[in-house]
Amino acid sequence: MSIPKPDLTRLTLAILFIAGMIAASFWILAPFLPATIWAATLVVATWPIMRRVQARLWNSRALAVTVMTIAILLVFVMPFWLAIDTIVKNSEQIAHWGEFVTTMQMPPPPAWLGDVPLVGHRAVEIWLKIGDASSQELLQRIRPYAVTATQWFVGAVGSFGMVLLQFLLTLAVSAIMFTKGEGAADMVVRFARRLAGERGVESARLAAQAIRGVALGVVVTALVQTAIGGLGLVITGVPFAPILCALMFMFCIAQIGPGLVVIPAVIWMYVSNDAGWATVLAVFGILAISLDNVLRPLLIKKGAHLPLLLVLVGVIGGLIAFGLIGIFIGPTVLAVAYTLLQAWVAEGDAMEARPTVTSDPPPP
Repeated sequence: MSIPKPDLTRLTLAILFIAGMIAASFWILAPFLPATIWAATLVVATWPIMRRVQARLWNSRALAVTVMTIAILLVFVMPFWLAIDTIVKNSEQIAHWGEFVTTMQMPPPPAWLGDVPLVGHRAVEIWLKIGDASSQELLQRIRPYAVTATQWFVGAVGSFGMVLLQFLLTLAVSAIMFTKGEGAADMVVRFARRLAGERGVESARLAAQAIRGVALGVVVTALVQTAIGGLGLVITGVPFAPILCALMFMFCIAQIGPGLVVIPAVIWMYVSNDAGWATVLAVFGILAISLDNVLRPLLIKKGAHLPLLLVLVGVIGGLIAFGLIGIFIGPTVLAVAYTLLQAWVAEGDAMEARPTVTSDPPPP
């Protein structure tokens, strides 16, 4: 019996048609993709919390969805919205600060700094290193990039009206996903199983854990660091505290940390002969900076057992490649790829470890 030859023309046209439908669907949904990705990220990260809230509200899904939507608005959306709005509206002032930092001359350290117990001698050395000629030359070289970096950020976040629209869409989509969460999760699992079997299901679950870990470890840590650093700025009376808090929050999200805001503010206060309040701000700054090594790893491990370096690289690379949404896309992609690679290597090791079965030679 002859085997019929495959119709290559039909197969090629079918693949092209499917690819065209997928491309057209993404093209149509492109205006809604950022809000959908944000909403999916927030819902996945907070789904266990929503289930606990629902259990406490007489098992009412409507009440739980309302509470969670308001919580997302206050905890996640409002900080990003206010930070972006503040930075965009004050972009010229921020660029001016960047130029001022690169042109300022460090005065000699105050006489009392060396008498500070334990850290005085080290503080004087750091002060002198910052003010030496090589550091000033380096600042002059990076001066042209200060304005460019600010303009790049403003262009990346877009107009404030568009950002507001995306955030409103995010809230609406989040409420829908909270309402139909079980059905959406079942659909994702079924698609993953159809695509790659049990390994696909494991990858989907890992993606959810990675999203949850990043949301906890990156966003929550950034909020806590900004709250501590911002409280120090307000208490010590540093000018333009709202702008500095917005910058601090975005630096923390980008994994740069609050040091770029707090350290210059502390130096400025010391130079201004306000040593008492400068020391208070330095204490707040040290506390905020140290959370990078304590709170963030703890929260990330609660979401997913992933290498911390993998998550940090994913956050920074995703932010550069995709903008704000990339802080969740980057770690998720790297986490899935890392786990699949580990599974593939472990599978090979298991095959090599199997004992080789040899048949006994026939009797003579």
